[in-house]
Amino acid sequence: MAVLFFSFAKTEAFAEKASWTIGVDVWTPPFNESLKHKEAIYVPLESASKKWRIAAFIPHLKDSYWLSANYGLMEEAKRIGINLTLYEAGGYVNLYIQRDQIKSCIATLKPDGLIIGAISETGLNDIVIEASKMGIPVVDLANTIRSPHISARVASSFQNMGILTGNYLNKLQAKKGKPIDVAWFPGPRGAGWVESGVLGFTSSIEGKAINIVATEYGDTGRYSQRPLIAKALSDYKDELDVIVGTAPSAEEAARQLKLQGLSDKVDVISYYYTPAVDEGIRQGRILAAPTDSTVALSRIAVDTMVRILEGRKYYKHVAPSVVVIDQNNIKNWDSSNSLPPTKFHPIFSSEEY
Repeated sequence: MAVLFFSFAKTEAFAEKASWTIGVDVWTPPFNESLKHKEAIYVPLESASKKWRIAAFIPHLKDSYWLSANYGLMEEAKRIGINLTLYEAGGYVNLYIQRDQIKSCIATLKPDGLIIGAISETGLNDIVIEASKMGIPVVDLANTIRSPHISARVASSFQNMGILTGNYLNKLQAKKGKPIDVAWFPGPRGAGWVESGVLGFTSSIEGKAINIVATEYGDTGRYSQRPLIAKALSDYKDELDVIVGTAPSAEEAARQLKLQGLSDKVDVISYYYTPAVDEGIRQGRILAAPTDSTVALSRIAVDTMVRILEGRKYYKHVAPSVVVIDQNNIKNWDSSNSLPPTKFHPIFSSEEY
């Protein structure tokens, strides 16, 4: 594919000292379901024209994927010179909390724009419509909001993440040279990214010598995943070959397999990337995971919002290109676009960062 530069203005795209750049996929047309995209190099703005007030909303911080997002949001807000406030709803079961957070924020903070990692792909649509009527743009971050009223989507396709995970599993099965039994932990039922991930994963292994013996849905926290993993290991201990699922699923699976002395018998694959997954791959407890470069993804969401507010050109649907990380490439891979620094802790206001 041809590589395009994000060249809306010469000083933006070809600045001599860009703070960061990254290869991205640009959906053409935006929001298409067939994964049609072009490749480009994303170069951010040098700074915002004013101290915009942006509010960002994420499902929770129990899954360190969102800690990476937290870091990327705050880093870019600080760098570009805007005010960003972060809200977390405590879990994927708390749609009502996220709804209340957004409505309360609009009423009291009166933000210039909203960046939303949605708990539900349609559960916020009425709020998105109201924000649009008020002239408040909404940038859809990571999880997918299925509304024509969003201003932009900064999200990799979890369908593609599922496909890449399934393709990796297909290669593993071929290497083993026998049919394999898999336990599959896609995440919270009803979340848009989960439905996309399931579609991609199951379609990629269809017709292969891979048997899904168990599918368990649950919130993306280790404590939510713990009983689900334990049940699968109890029910299929003698036949299970691979556990595939969310990052907390993989983290918990690696822990339980080690405790039960099954690490050499059952492999683990995550279908997205977090600090714990990174550690697991480096230690040989997790085989692989695709990454959507969560830190850079969140940086792009902030940059996109500022472009919208300032009337600059922007991509309506963009995300860093996805890459699969395993033992073969992890030592030479730059993790800074995907993971926060080791000592980073949750930050809820850029004014405190």
